[in-house]
Amino acid sequence: MVSNVSDDPRSTHRRAPVIGLTTYLEQAKQGVWDVQAAFLPHVYFDAVSASGGVAVLLPPQPNAELAASVVLDGLDGLILTGGKDVQPELYGAERHPLTDEPRPDRDDWELALFRGADERRIPVLAICRGFQLVNVARGGTLHQHLPEALGTERYRVGGGVFASNSVQVDQGTALAALVGEDDLAVHSYHHQGVDRLGEGLVVTARTDDGLAQAFESTGDGYVLGVQWHPEQDLEDRRLFAGLVAAASEYAASRMQSEAVS
Repeated sequence: MVSNVSDDPRSTHRRAPVIGLTTYLEQAKQGVWDVQAAFLPHVYFDAVSASGGVAVLLPPQPNAELAASVVLDGLDGLILTGGKDVQPELYGAERHPLTDEPRPDRDDWELALFRGADERRIPVLAICRGFQLVNVARGGTLHQHLPEALGTERYRVGGGVFASNSVQVDQGTALAALVGEDDLAVHSYHHQGVDRLGEGLVVTARTDDGLAQAFESTGDGYVLGVQWHPEQDLEDRRLFAGLVAAASEYAASRMQSEAVS
C-alpha cells in the first residue's frame, strides 16, 4: 500500500505551525518555593492552541541575539505579549516618574526576537507592550503617561480590571480582514501609547481621541500590532487565528524551500 504522505521529513504536507510567545520573568510562589520563574497567563497560549497552533513559551535569556537566532530557527510565528513598560532610554527619552522600573532582560530579548523575525519574515502579532516595543524597534517613540498626554484614565482603570474601549478600524487593512470594518469593542490595560510612529508602519485603528490602537507593516511579511488585549476576549480569537494562518503559510513555504534545496 502506498501512502499519500511522503516519508521524507521535508515533505510539504501541512503541519500545525509553531508559535513562540514571550514571557515575563517574575518572582513566583508554589508550595514552599518562592523563586524567579517564567510566567504567562494561560489565556495567551490557550488562544494559540484553539486557533490551531502549537504554543512554545520564550522566557528572557542571556546572550539575547545569539539565543534568538537559535530559537527563531524553530518558529513559524511570534507573539510579543503584554507586560511592563519599555525602557524610555531605548527611544531617547528621559524617564517619567510613573514609568515602570527598567526590565533590560526582557527588552533585549524581545528586541532581538522581533528584529530576527522581521528579517526572516516570520509572522508577528504584537500585543500591548509588544505593540509599543515594535514601534520602538522601528524607531518610533511612546507617550510615557497617557493621563498627562491625553488627559484621560480611560485605558487603565487599575486593580487588574480591564477597561472597555471602542476602536475604529480602517477599511481595506489586514486588521479589517480579520475583525471587520465596524467599531470594535476591546479590553485595555495600559498607561502608555504610541507617540511618533516607527518606520514602515501604518496605523490601522484608533480611538476617538486619535490614539493609535493598531498598526501593520507596509513592507513584506506579516506584522500586526494592537494596543489592546485580544487574549482577554475568549469569544473572539480572530487575531490569533490570523497569526496562526500566516504562520501556517510561512511554515509551508519554508518546507517547500527546504524540499527543493
